[in-house]
Amino acid sequence: MTRKPLPVLGLSLAVSLAAAAPAANATDIVVATVNNGHMIEMQKLTHFFEQANPDIHVKWVTLEEGVLRQRATTDIATQGGQFDVMTIGMYETPIWGKKGWLLEVKPDAAYDVDDLLPAIRSGLSSGGKLYAAPFYGESSMLMYRKDLADKAGVKFADRPTWDQVRDAAAKMNDPKAGVYGICLRGKPGWGDNMAFITTLVNAFGGQWFDMSWKPQLESKPWHDAVTFYVDMLKKSGPPGSSANSFNEILALYNEGKCGMWVDATIAASFITDPKQSRVADKVAFAQAPSQATTKGANWLWAWALAVPASTKNAAAAQKFVNWATSKAYIQLVAKEEGWAHVPTGTRASTYANPEFQKAAVFAAVEKSAIDSANPLDSTLPKSPYTGVQFATIPEFQSIGVTVGQQMSAALAGKETVDAALKASQVAADREMKKAGYYK
Repeated sequence: MTRKPLPVLGLSLAVSLAAAAPAANATDIVVATVNNGHMIEMQKLTHFFEQANPDIHVKWVTLEEGVLRQRATTDIATQGGQFDVMTIGMYETPIWGKKGWLLEVKPDAAYDVDDLLPAIRSGLSSGGKLYAAPFYGESSMLMYRKDLADKAGVKFADRPTWDQVRDAAAKMNDPKAGVYGICLRGKPGWGDNMAFITTLVNAFGGQWFDMSWKPQLESKPWHDAVTFYVDMLKKSGPPGSSANSFNEILALYNEGKCGMWVDATIAASFITDPKQSRVADKVAFAQAPSQATTKGANWLWAWALAVPASTKNAAAAQKFVNWATSKAYIQLVAKEEGWAHVPTGTRASTYANPEFQKAAVFAAVEKSAIDSANPLDSTLPKSPYTGVQFATIPEFQSIGVTVGQQMSAALAGKETVDAALKASQVAADREMKKAGYYK
């Protein structure tokens, strides 16, 4: 966005500066967020919020995903009050809301809470109360290079199988030309590599815990899924996959180095942007692959803005949350950057907008993926937990981090799949016993 130059005359200059600067007695609110593209855009547009609310000044703490989770969890658990607004997700929100660590989101009528997609709204609620407002929502899907698929003679169904994807990856893989058949997350973290791996395990017919809350990490579906994952990335993935998360793979994809990528649907708006992607006009989409089942094959997530109960600036924080997650904000992004760049996955009105449908070639596949994800029924065998790519229990965060480290080590060749799964099972079993789920 271009801005008009300040007037040369002294008086006019002083007036302009006074109007642009935050009020002397402005309330400072600190917003902690993740370093994803839509959040960076939100920071750029915050001056619109401050102009409309000169009594509020927004300060940003922008962190890598894993670091953000650690900092936010520590701050909220200790009631540190370091942040007035936190970017959290569908895992933390219902747990923290139930504990009384978050303030209920109570927007006005103009906000139109009923416009929020039901699956997203439900996942950010506890006891019927909304505890975080969705900034963007996502599922996961298969994104692939149509030109490379055509060259390899590959055609994808609306929802291919993982076997078909593996075979296609081998055909597209051309390291000498700097193209790898498939790029997938490998960086350890319960919301990093484990978000992807859990959906893979679900598709292979597995689950985190059985109905007695016993961890299932040495079960056949886990063994088959993780072996499949490690073998496929070793044969058809880029070097150093064990260190790659969303942003690293996004960069690779935009440089034209990935034939396929299964990850967050939100990536679609970036890889189809000619300003960011060298292959923007060569991208096609399908649903996340299935295998033994379609249940839990694609995840459900929302990055949302929440106000911790420890804030001393609740009113100002809530006002910012309302602004950043409103219909008006989506319209603002559309005006400033174009409809292809708006945050998606949150509102029915976005998908109903003809301008968005025209600009976002991925819209139909994305919404279908979000609508198909069911946190209440995400595994082939019956499970005692809710959540698709995570289990909504406090213990999962620690377990997911530990298992993520083991899976990354297996991918890096530092240990065997069997050893990694055994160590994961031992750690998960110890954590669940300590928490009193069983003796």
